[in-house]
Amino acid sequence: MSGLIGKKVGMTSIFDDKGKNIPCTVIEAGPCVVTQVRTEEVDGYNALQLGFDDKAEKRANKAELGHFKKAGSSTKKKVVEFRDFEGEFKLGETVGVDVFVEGEFVDVSATSKGKGFQGVVKRHGFAGVGQATHGQHNRLRAPGSIGAASYPARVFKGMKMAGRMGGGRVTVQNLRVLKVVPEKNLLVLKGCVPGHKNAYLTIEK
Repeated sequence: MSGLIGKKVGMTSIFDDKGKNIPCTVIEAGPCVVTQVRTEEVDGYNALQLGFDDKAEKRANKAELGHFKKAGSSTKKKVVEFRDFEGEFKLGETVGVDVFVEGEFVDVSATSKGKGFQGVVKRHGFAGVGQATHGQHNRLRAPGSIGAASYPARVFKGMKMAGRMGGGRVTVQNLRVLKVVPEKNLLVLKGCVPGHKNAYLTIEK
């Protein structure tokens, strides 16, 4: 799958030809440097390893310094592998946002915003008791019963309960590419993508 590493710039909206206002996300996608080429003969699969966003050499260990030096590249903050990349690329070459074309659909993966410890209503969409009477008092957003009686005398694994929400790997599929701006390395996608502003993303065809 061809793809790029990017950084979320933020959200905006644009008007289409019919005058409809479309919410969209602006992503700084690439340029990415090919830091390793995986082949079927050597590694057992075909893939391109791409690096994105420079970082200071003093923040890299010796293994990283040697790895990027072999590719003739500066040290990178984010490195991601893309399997079965379309086209032929050599070590040290640059892959730009022009791998995408307007109108096609892409999948975007990132770590979602962390929302801390949340209750069952916010975390799992429980309805609560809806201001019911009969002595509910202040239990309107409580989870209710979570298990049986003396048998099985335990709570089953996977029970929907309160807990930490967000901060997980999320993939949003089939987002349409509205605009590609190669001179500024920008990609405009319809809708929203996971992650906070300046979060790293992987965009795949």
